[in-house]
Amino acid sequence: MEISSILFLVVGVLLGFALGWLLKKSKTNETSNQDDAEQLKQDIVALKSRLENAIENYKEQKEQIDSLSKQKDELLTTNAQLATNNQNIEEKLREQKQEIEKLQEKFTLEFQNVANKLLKENSKDFAESNQKRLDEILKPLKENIKNFEQKVDDKYEKELKERTSLLEQIKQLSDLNQQMRADAQNLTKALKGDSKTQGNWGEMILEKILENSGLIKGEQYQKEDYYTNQNGGGSRLDIVVKLPEDKQIIIDSKVSITAYTNYQETDDENEKSAHLKAHLASVKSHIDTLSKKDYSQIEGLNTPDFVLMFMPSEPSFSFTLQADSSLYNYAWDRKIVIVSPTTLLATLKTIASIWKQENQNQNALEIARQSGALYDKFVGFLEDLEKIEKGLISARTAYDGAVNKLKDGSGNLIGRVERIKKLGAKTSKSLPSKFENVEDQDLLEDE
Repeated sequence: MEISSILFLVVGVLLGFALGWLLKKSKTNETSNQDDAEQLKQDIVALKSRLENAIENYKEQKEQIDSLSKQKDELLTTNAQLATNNQNIEEKLREQKQEIEKLQEKFTLEFQNVANKLLKENSKDFAESNQKRLDEILKPLKENIKNFEQKVDDKYEKELKERTSLLEQIKQLSDLNQQMRADAQNLTKALKGDSKTQGNWGEMILEKILENSGLIKGEQYQKEDYYTNQNGGGSRLDIVVKLPEDKQIIIDSKVSITAYTNYQETDDENEKSAHLKAHLASVKSHIDTLSKKDYSQIEGLNTPDFVLMFMPSEPSFSFTLQADSSLYNYAWDRKIVIVSPTTLLATLKTIASIWKQENQNQNALEIARQSGALYDKFVGFLEDLEKIEKGLISARTAYDGAVNKLKDGSGNLIGRVERIKKLGAKTSKSLPSKFENVEDQDLLEDE
């Protein structure tokens, strides 16, 4: 049973119940006046109007439900079609990708075949001349492609070697650090008390670290260069390390080893305290001396706001910072960074890595530049080929016109020379077969 039938039945029952109740009430109350009867009629009319409104609302809601159901079915159908279309598009994209790859593989060969086909339609000399022209165009193009491929292969091979050798470099770094520690301990006794020897030893350790950092001497760092400042004076710098973007870092080697060695050799606490104070005073003196040098006034240098003060003895460096942990901040406030062999080597390795990345970026830019030049060259080759094609067509047209003048129409040359032969001219050769049947129309008409 439909919803409308049920609704009509319920409304009818309610209406009948109301009418019966009203009639019963009218019979039991004979004293009701005419106004009550009129009120009953109005109530019946109102109920009927409400029933009609309810039926109308039901119809509208049913139409809306039917419309929504239809839209739902249409959306489901559209969604299925879109899914199918999407699958078809993905399949076509895969097929097109495969076709493009095949076209790229066959491009050079097919292009050469087209050129050869055009050239074969003309004379031998013309073909050789154009083949030479094509070779002149293709040879640089092939060489550029070969060089480009070689550079790309070299770049990836170099990066692969660098990645595979990273662990070996770390091991070498650890071994070098251990060796440097041992060397420093062995040399402290020999260096005790001789300031010049200590300075030379510190510079030797510094140079050894630079050699193992991966930086290139004379290109990425300079040793003991003399610079002039804006006031006309000069300074000799131990090491100037170059950075990308035309920047530099200054490294100055400072050795404080005598008091440290005395501290290690004595067991007397009073002497230890005195040697410790002397050692810390020596380090602070180096910091103060270095901070007074205004490297920002040196012409031709673009340095950060700090200078690296190198302490070549790793044990002395560790001992100093353990004895006075505020010493590092003391130096930093004066734009000095204290470094040991280990920390300096790590810093220089980082700078070498930055240079390597910079060079790789430059190589990538060069590859991009050469790729653009290669593309422009290839476009020029295509334009020249179009000119060759037009020239071949023009040559073919001229050739056909010349042949037509030889064999077609009245007074053609082939017919006339053949007529001379028939008149008794002495000849040792005959016309090619394709010209044998050509006759002079004017002579035929005269006959």
